[in-house]
Amino acid sequence: MQIEDRVAIVTGGGGGIGSAIGAALAARGARVLLADLDGDAAAAAAARINDDHPGRAIAESGDTARTEVIAGLIARAQAEFGPVDMYFANAGITGGPGLDLTEAQWDRVLDVNLRAHIRAAQQLLPGWLERGEGYFITTASAAGLLTQIGSAGYAVSKHAAVSFAEWLSVTYGDRGVRVSCLCPMGVETKLMREGENSGDPLGEAATRAVTSAGDVLTPDQAAATVIEALGDERFLILPHANVRDMYQQKASDYDRWLRGMRRYQASLLATADGPAR
Repeated sequence: MQIEDRVAIVTGGGGGIGSAIGAALAARGARVLLADLDGDAAAAAAARINDDHPGRAIAESGDTARTEVIAGLIARAQAEFGPVDMYFANAGITGGPGLDLTEAQWDRVLDVNLRAHIRAAQQLLPGWLERGEGYFITTASAAGLLTQIGSAGYAVSKHAAVSFAEWLSVTYGDRGVRVSCLCPMGVETKLMREGENSGDPLGEAATRAVTSAGDVLTPDQAAATVIEALGDERFLILPHANVRDMYQQKASDYDRWLRGMRRYQASLLATADGPAR
């Protein structure tokens, strides 16, 4: 899809990958609404974009997992810029390490990392199908292809996010709806560092698993890969090329891959206190 003159919404747009995607879109002529639970961060990110590209960014605060907030984002973007062409379901949370998540924590991680995507698609698809085009971009994770050591909620929700993106593409891809799924490994964001700051051995292992498995990219590097993939309308966006190799190894011998992951987890926990829960 050509980016120039398109209207995009980016959730989790106050920082990290989201704000970098917003800036990259605006640099290529798109108009962008950045949405974030941290409204001040979203406003600051939009201001930085407008310093370089006046009038191309606006900001909204709110919980972008909620149906009514998503509806408000779409309405605001349309009123300011025109019909929404692209939706980046980028907001995400880790959910916490191990199996100790409460019911409320499970609900929250599934709401933010999965149901927010479903709710956005439910609102956008009717208009996109009528117009014959639209682009839904999911930020999942390499954890959605390979699992995540340490964080059950993150691994489960990101697998589900990949699956939903696949379903959207299969179901509506021949009707003009384009779908891409971003699956990075280590990107230098607050989210990546949450585990090592959790004080939990599994949380610390979750961060080490990411930082030791390959290069840690900047958000701008990840965003550049996204922009390139949008031009090709490529489904799977892999800023880390070795993720594809790992994914192919997993598919070729699942049991061997699981044994290898258990050994890898054990090595990460070797200096931590206590067994995995």
